[in-house]
Amino acid sequence: MKTLVIMPTYNEALNLEHSVGELFAHNPGVNLLIVDDGSPDGTGQIAENLANSDERTSVLHRKEKAGLAGAYKAGFAWGIERGFEFLVEMDADGSHRAEDLPKLLAVAPSHDLVIGSRWTKGGKVENWPWHRMMLSRWGNVYAQFMLASSTRDMTAGYRVYKAELLSRLDLEHLSARGYSFQVEMTRKSEQAEASIKEVPITFIEREHGVSKMSRSIVLEAMLLVTKLGLQRIFTPSK
Repeated sequence: MKTLVIMPTYNEALNLEHSVGELFAHNPGVNLLIVDDGSPDGTGQIAENLANSDERTSVLHRKEKAGLAGAYKAGFAWGIERGFEFLVEMDADGSHRAEDLPKLLAVAPSHDLVIGSRWTKGGKVENWPWHRMMLSRWGNVYAQFMLASSTRDMTAGYRVYKAELLSRLDLEHLSARGYSFQVEMTRKSEQAEASIKEVPITFIEREHGVSKMSRSIVLEAMLLVTKLGLQRIFTPSK
C-alpha cells in the first residue's frame, strides 16, 4: 500500500515534531507530506528539518493561512501526481493518535473512504469540555438529518481516501474553506456511491497550542449543511 499522510499545519511548532515521531513509530511504512500555511511561529522550518532528516517526509509551503480545504486539496494533488494509492488526513496537534492509523489502513483496501470516527460504537473523546462535546455531537446529528446520511461522524478529520475516489470527485468547486470541508467531502463521497467505513478511534484534545475552532468556522459549517440539505430536498432527482 503506497500511503501518503497529509498533515496541514499552522502554528504547530509545539506539536509537530512529536506528532511526526509518533506517526513513524506506529506506521513506519507510510510517507508524510506536511502542508504549512506560512506559520509565523517557525513550524515551516521545523518541517524542513524533519524532511531533511527523514526521506519519508516532504514539505509543501503555502504563502499564507488559506483554510483547511485548500491545504488538503493541495496535498491530494501532490500525492496523486506522485502515484500514492491511499491519502490520509491527519491533524498535527496530536489529537489523532498514530496508533489508531493501522486500524484505518487495515480496512482501506476494501473501501473508498475510511473515517476514524468518534461517534460510532467504540469511539470516544478525551479532555473535551462538555460544550465542545455537545457541539460536535449535535452538529453531526444535524448534518446526518439534513443530508440523509448514515455516516455518524461527518465532521471527522481523521480519514483515509483512495486516490481513485478523489480523482472522481469535483474538488475544484468545493464551497467550504474550514472544517465544514469534511462534511462536504463526505457528502460528495456519498453522492459518488463510494464505499464508506467508520472505524472507532479515541480523539484526544491537544495539549499545546490553540485550537483553530472558532465561531466563524462553526457558523460556516452550519450554513453549509443547511444549504446542502435544502438543495437535497428541493432539487429534483435526475
